Amino acid sequence: MDKNVVALLNDQINKEFYSAYLYFDMANFYASKGLDGFANWYEIQAREEQDHAILFYHYLHNNNEDVTLEAIAKPDKTFETLSDPLQAAFEHEQYVTSLINAIYAAAQDVNDFRTVQFLDWFVKEQGEEEKNAGDMVTKMELFGSDPKSLYMLNSELAARTYSAPSLTL
Repeated sequence: MDKNVVALLNDQINKEFYSAYLYFDMANFYASKGLDGFANWYEIQAREEQDHAILFYHYLHNNNEDVTLEAIAKPDKTFETLSDPLQAAFEHEQYVTSLINAIYAAAQDVNDFRTVQFLDWFVKEQGEEEKNAGDMVTKMELFGSDPKSLYMLNSELAARTYSAPSLTL
């Protein structure tokens, strides 16, 4: 594999684990506000990000490449309003999309079709992640100031369950 593509994939492992930390931090914020449904949503988001990191990890190993694990940065966001984590999550998903796109472009540049095919799932996943994050921002803007609506939204988010990705490497 191309050394640059390998470096980008290794870096993405760290970025995915950072995303998990960030989402656990968001879950922690909502738990401290008594919004267990929002906390549940972000705990599941964190688990998904951990799974994504592991998919990149296995992909590198399955292609006889070394994995380099780096320190995971502490989340650097401060949340004051109930909307702050939602907006931060939306912006973060846009950032992750840019990272996936950069790896995809680098793999295409060197005709690494196996990596391009591997990344196809992540490209689709990021579209879903951005839509979900954007929908959360919109719902909070529409309903967040009404206590009954916030309660209903919190209940909706509490019903979310976790399912691991079914990507075959």
